[in-house]
Order: sequence, then C-alpha cells, then structure tokens
Amino acid sequence: MFNKRHIVRTIAATASILALSFTAACGSGQSTASNSADSNDITQQTYKPGKLTIATGQPAYEPWVMNDKPESGEGYEAAVAYAVADKLGFKKSDVVWTRTAFDTAIAPGAKDWDFNIQQFGITDERKKAVDFSSSYYNDSQSVVVKKDSKFANATKVSDLKDATVGVMVGTLAYDYAKANIKDDIQTFNDDAALAQALDAGQIDALVTSTVECVYMVQSEQVKDAKVLGRLPDSEDKSGMGIVLPKDSKLTAAVTKAVDDLNADDTIKKLQDKWLAEYTTDLTELKK
Repeated sequence: MFNKRHIVRTIAATASILALSFTAACGSGQSTASNSADSNDITQQTYKPGKLTIATGQPAYEPWVMNDKPESGEGYEAAVAYAVADKLGFKKSDVVWTRTAFDTAIAPGAKDWDFNIQQFGITDERKKAVDFSSSYYNDSQSVVVKKDSKFANATKVSDLKDATVGVMVGTLAYDYAKANIKDDIQTFNDDAALAQALDAGQIDALVTSTVECVYMVQSEQVKDAKVLGRLPDSEDKSGMGIVLPKDSKLTAAVTKAVDDLNADDTIKKLQDKWLAEYTTDLTELKK
C-alpha cells in the first residue's frame, strides 16, 4: 500500500518528466525552424557557405574586367558580378574570385565555383552541360585586320574567303566564321593568342566579339590594325549569360537577379559606363 510520501515523490517525478518533454519539444521545434530558415537562405547554398565564389577567365580581358583585377569591380562583367552578388544578399567582402579556362567552364562535371562570367554565349548545346542565367549583354561579331593587309579594304564577307582567318575555339565567332566565311579556319585557345597571331602575321584576319575587336585595336594588342567592320547577322540574339553548374540551387536566384538588374536599368547604366565607346560608329560588312 502506497504511503503519502511515496505518492508525493511519484507526482513530482511525473511533473519533472512532463517538463523535460515539453522543453525537448520546444527545443526540437526551434531547431526545425532554424534549419528551415537556413535551407531557404541563399547565402548558405553556395560552394563555400557564407561566401560567393565567382569565376572568370585567366586572364580576364578589358573592358570586361579592368587590369585583370575582377575584385576591383572595375569593368563591365566585374561590375555586373558584384551587382548580382548584392541582389543575392552578399557583401563585396563575401565575394571570392577564382579563375578558369573558357572551355573547361562549360564542360560537364562538378565545379569549384558558384557562377562563372566571361562572355559565355547562351546556346542549347552548352545548356546540356551547364545552367545559364538570362542575358546580361547581346554582342555581335567583327573582324580585325592589319592596316597594310591586302584585305584591309574588304567591304563584303565574301572578300575574306581567301584570307587566313583565326578565331577562338568553342565560341560564337567560330560558329559564324565556319558558316559564313570559310570552312578552313585556324583556332586559338584565347583572345590573347588570337591577337598575337594576327600581330605576328600568322593569320590575315581574326573574328571575335565586337567589343573585344575594338579593344584590341585601341589598346594596340594588334599594332597598326583596324576593325574592318561588324559582320552581318552576327548579333547574338540569345546573348551572354552567367554560367552555373548544371542544376545549381542558385540558378533561379541568379536569373532573377539579372532580370531585376535589367528591369531597374542597372544593366543599361553599366553598359553605358563600360561598353559604349566600343560599340558605336562601326561599319557593317555586306554579305
């Protein structure tokens, strides 16, 4: 038979157990809410949580990135990258830059960065291996020749059929040159090698983005050269997009950031600041 003291101890123990259960339940609920919040925090979904790792080329070319220093935010793509980072909730001090080759960035496989920005044209073929944001710039293709070249006075695309033409491998310029100028073209790993080849007389003409063509001439990457003109029907209607790993958790957020930057005219203002001088007053070649 239970005495009064035993009953009191039993009631106290039961109350203690109930209190612990309530505390555990509350703690569990708080933990679940916290975990849920973390799972919705884009800054915790990155390659290095709390940091945004952005890749660009090695080297990165002007006017896309000034002085090969993307961390400065100077240059069109550097500025766009930081504007996107801000929309995602990252401070400038939270951005970490890394470098990649152009072709490896759009190859299938795991990546050690969150997004990559280096004038990637958006194509269905590339979408099989990587994700893209919406476009932040629509460029065209142009031709550079030496001023003393026998092709310096060409006015039509067909005038270049006997020229030794160079392009960067895997680019829209490559596709355009193969389809519209000639099938037999020389390829180079990057625009720096392409410019050096023209400067050294190894090729007669190079084809690359209009912005890059004008910069090559203005900066004398190719000495005594001229932009022959813009190639007809070469505007990239799909545009350049930010590249992300395939099925990245950040794709939707980065795309929304670019869309918002287009909607509020930030993209246009950055284009006016960094690219305007490279895109005006160019002759268009005839077909």
